[in-house]
Amino acid sequence: MEDLKQAKILLDKGLWNEAVEVLTSYVKDYPDSDEAYFLLGNAYRKKEDWQSALNNYQKAIDLNEESPARHAYKATTEILEFYNKDMFNQ
Repeated sequence: MEDLKQAKILLDKGLWNEAVEVLTSYVKDYPDSDEAYFLLGNAYRKKEDWQSALNNYQKAIDLNEESPARHAYKATTEILEFYNKDMFNQ
């Protein structure tokens, strides 16, 4: 649990790469932690690595249907759909 606290602090400080490192290591030891995958998705989203964000949100949802990752996944896909539509209207 200390690693999750550390990851949250890193995310709050805007240290996305460091948070990804901590969380990637954490999920290797605790692959059933939907919270870790949700946080990892958040870190990737902040880095604008959309595919990795969505993949981690989906993993969190697969582990826990009630995960806040469900909302984050939906919001991220809506953002991407909005941007992609605009790209075609230039």
